[in-house]
Amino acid sequence: MEGRLAKEPSDGGLEENNGGLFETDESQATSFRVPSGAPSALSCEEARSIIGQVREMLAYRPAPIRASTFAEAVIDWLDPHGLWSAAPDSPVATAIERRGRELLREMEHERGDCAAARDVGRVLERWVADLKRGFNERRAGMTGSEMSIDTAVFEPITDNNAPSPKASAFALLLGERVGAGERLLGAGGAMFARAAQEHFFPEMDAEGWSRVVLAAAIRAYVPLIDPHGGWAPLEEEASIYEFDLDSHPRASLWDKIGRTAFGARIESGALPPMHDGDAVLSLGGVRTAGLAMEQLQQLAIVVAASHRPTEAIVLRRGDAEPRAIKLDPGASLAQVSEEPHDGLPVERIPYGEGSIVIVPIREVRDDLGAQLTRVVTRERAQKPPPTGFVLDLRGNGGGSTDGAIHALGIFLPGAPLFPMKRQDNSIELERAPEPPMAERFAGPVATFVDGNTASAAEMISGALSTYHRAPSVGRLTYGKGCAQEYADDDARAGVLRLTTLLYALPDGSPVQRVGLAPTLRFPFALLPDEDSSGESEAKLPEAPPTWRGPDVRNRQMVAQFDAAKLMTWPPHKGHVGPCKDADVCRALQALGGGVSGTPRISVASKLAGR
Repeated sequence: MEGRLAKEPSDGGLEENNGGLFETDESQATSFRVPSGAPSALSCEEARSIIGQVREMLAYRPAPIRASTFAEAVIDWLDPHGLWSAAPDSPVATAIERRGRELLREMEHERGDCAAARDVGRVLERWVADLKRGFNERRAGMTGSEMSIDTAVFEPITDNNAPSPKASAFALLLGERVGAGERLLGAGGAMFARAAQEHFFPEMDAEGWSRVVLAAAIRAYVPLIDPHGGWAPLEEEASIYEFDLDSHPRASLWDKIGRTAFGARIESGALPPMHDGDAVLSLGGVRTAGLAMEQLQQLAIVVAASHRPTEAIVLRRGDAEPRAIKLDPGASLAQVSEEPHDGLPVERIPYGEGSIVIVPIREVRDDLGAQLTRVVTRERAQKPPPTGFVLDLRGNGGGSTDGAIHALGIFLPGAPLFPMKRQDNSIELERAPEPPMAERFAGPVATFVDGNTASAAEMISGALSTYHRAPSVGRLTYGKGCAQEYADDDARAGVLRLTTLLYALPDGSPVQRVGLAPTLRFPFALLPDEDSSGESEAKLPEAPPTWRGPDVRNRQMVAQFDAAKLMTWPPHKGHVGPCKDADVCRALQALGGGVSGTPRISVASKLAGR
């Protein structure tokens, strides 16, 4: 997948840029396309091929989609600006609701020519043309003196907390700002105003708009049959990847932006020499006015990842006209101090006659195994070494399956772990790595879990429990027992993220929709940043089904851990703490309850129902 930045001498463009390389969850390099600003579009045949691919790849047979729900999602995905279909006065929404059932049927079945999409396309063609006329009339009437440059160029065009405005009024507002800015920005103003018109109000016939409708329909369709899935076109595919789980942080020109009539205003995290507050009018020859948020974010990633000098056109508050800034992402990124990803926090807590180490793990990154190995090795080298380790997985929504498996190698070296089933009932088996003896830990381990512990975090706690290796303490977990993979779509138009695998714990116990009941229940309070909604996988509409797998455990390992009585923690004899979190001290007191009356934690109760 390659992208190109066209050279525009008047706008500081690059001759060529292959987009930059990023690692996916499978550690495969992915290059991103430079966004053009054109709406995403698919032919009828392309849309059908993607749907066929999705239904074939899913780990389960999905339930039928409600036509009304589908129509509502199409209306939302079709409209990146609040002009085309989602606005309260748009006739397009009515057309989609009226033809939604036929559109869905035509896409799912290989017959017909997607006439429903074409009918909606006709409505869109007329509607956008009407909006464009209003926009241009208001744009032409602005002399530049009626509005300040701050309002025209820097003021956000959307307010997420405000009701959606009528598209007719919004088009006039855009016309006012673009017209004023066009004159206030001087000689280059017309160039940016043309980009705004082209992106906010594309000029296409009914057939062209029907292809835009079909692309929106695919973006709506995939999450409705797979709540963990999605599809993104190549110009916006960065939006579908979970970069936060990568071993190395992704590079971008900013952290947060807001959209204006003329492009993007950087709100935070500007990469020098850009400043927070800058209005970015162009990057590498790509004019940003009217780009969708997903396209703006991808453009920032592409330019940052190129590590080649390029030019940005920005307006800085207080300036009378835009300035050209030379960006050298490679040099700038080298000067920016990134927060290290290998610095897992730890807390050493007095326990009995020694101490234990609490390791809070709030997400499962690709490199969790390496991170945890460093922590365990470092802490064991202390004098005296800790009695044991507690992996605090409260609030951990999961992440990388590879990260979970490599972390488990420290405590379950070489163990057969998770049977994983595809739709054709074939089963794959994941196995823990066998690190060097110096990187293993054979002593006491426990996990803390709660209702927000999910997915890869459930893998870690569940595997340790089912092998009788470590007790879990806390609340019933979220219950996400499925895994997603990325794939190029068969139409070569975008990227899919799909739930392709259902997994079970090593003893075959299901996780999906069930969750893990802890070996020792403890009423942890929510962490400060935790979700308090009480949601779970079982409550998620159209969540994948539950699956019970085969018991793949190494019986010799189970017997070895039973003989070592690792599910019964060493007694603390009444000496625990102090702890930063009082709940941690109370949980440790319950876990290691004393010389007499130390609770023997029952593994059999681990997966008792909800």
